[in-house]
Amino acid sequence: MKPERVCAFTDGVIAIIITIMVLELPVPHEPGWAALRPVLPLFAIYALSFTKVGIYWVNHHHLLCAARKVDGQVLLANLFQLFWLSLVPWVMRWIGEAGLTRDTVLAFGVIMLMSALGFAWIRSALLNANDDDAPIVKAASHGRKGQITLIAYVAALPITLVSPGTSIAIYVIVALMWLIPDRRFEGLAE
Repeated sequence: MKPERVCAFTDGVIAIIITIMVLELPVPHEPGWAALRPVLPLFAIYALSFTKVGIYWVNHHHLLCAARKVDGQVLLANLFQLFWLSLVPWVMRWIGEAGLTRDTVLAFGVIMLMSALGFAWIRSALLNANDDDAPIVKAASHGRKGQITLIAYVAALPITLVSPGTSIAIYVIVALMWLIPDRRFEGLAE
């Protein structure tokens, strides 16, 4: 299978995930800005979730554009990550109904951790599937963002039991870290 097919499939799934996420936002029944106040925490989680899913989409695109081949491991890893990303709208709905609680933030953290593990698996599988002269091998050989992300997510889970707000801050910091473009992939393939 060509990387473009996996990329196109993933694009479609992520578009659906983002669409479902926005549908989880309740529309106020009253006019005026004051009607938005009760949904601001959910909107903030939506913004964070949108950013996280978008970051995965951008980096997935970079990886696959730099790859020449995909194999069964890449496909499985891709499905694994998409499974966890598809749970983001579910956890958003739970947050919308139950609020920002220890359990809802913990569920969000587990989904973020598993999504990050899925991305690491995709990266590893693509490196294994491609020859040493493939652009992905050259571009993905160094970098610590993935490791920092996994460490941060693992650390955030027990912190959630004591301070859900601190865990949310960790998720925001990780998102901000990933908003800095990865120069190793810019302009590699298209």
